[in-house]
Amino acid sequence: MRQNPERRRALLNAAIDVLAEDGARGLTFRAVDARAGVPGGTASNYFANRSELLLQAGAHVHVRLAPTEEFMARFLDSVPSREQTRLGMRDLLRRVEADRNGYLALLELRLEANRHPGIREELTRTIRWTLEENVRRHLEGGFPGDRNTVVTLYLAMTGLLVEHLTLPDVLTDDDPESLVDRMVAVIVPEGRSAR
Repeated sequence: MRQNPERRRALLNAAIDVLAEDGARGLTFRAVDARAGVPGGTASNYFANRSELLLQAGAHVHVRLAPTEEFMARFLDSVPSREQTRLGMRDLLRRVEADRNGYLALLELRLEANRHPGIREELTRTIRWTLEENVRRHLEGGFPGDRNTVVTLYLAMTGLLVEHLTLPDVLTDDDPESLVDRMVAVIVPEGRSAR
């Protein structure tokens, strides 16, 4: 397998875009090569098979959607509060809106996970790790609430993001930022962590 990291990253980004735009069934080596603008056969030189491509795209989508180091430094250096949590959720919304294809690809991977146990295992591991890392940061950072607060906020944000990206005309009475603000106000208590 080829090892040019920049080319591999370009192919993974192309795979994510193909997943978002054409669905998992449209994800072929040929489609990835075309999307990446590379010669035919390039993707097959980097990935042993379609399952490996799906798994690596699933891992890479989290890299694309991750908060910047600068944001995390500012976030973790600030006083832990409901307001800081609100700013974190608004940053998540902004990142997903900026990389709509990344989140839509993640939704496609979730659907594909129902058909492929290997993808389900890997996606479950990655998302569970991310959720537990968020719980750990929340509790260790002294943010208001407990583990249930983080899990409930995760589920609420997931629902909002799915609705906002897939059927945006359902929630036309409120803009997504206002909905984030209301969710945080309802879910996150005032005060400090209830470790």
